[in-house]
Amino acid sequence: MAEHPGVIFKPGPSGRRAALAYGPDVWEVVKFLREIDERGPAALVAAAETFGVDVSRITSAVSYYSEYSAEIDGEIEAAEDASVRAERAWAVQRKLIA
Repeated sequence: MAEHPGVIFKPGPSGRRAALAYGPDVWEVVKFLREIDERGPAALVAAAETFGVDVSRITSAVSYYSEYSAEIDGEIEAAEDASVRAERAWAVQRKLIA
């Protein structure tokens, strides 16, 4: 945490995960930045506004990602897989009760 001020670790069902103190998980910031059209400083500002944190905290998340990208990419993949499974389950339930 000394190397990446503002990044903490939160426990969760999938184990510990990197997050901004009083903010989103690092994987959420990185996923957001990948999905928006803005790049560079404008992207950092957009993320800060979306997550309600200072731009410097978004920069901390990006810095953490630059060093631990495999970890964060794995968390993004796991979240996307969980979303797909939930959508499929919803579709099955919808068919059963329709």
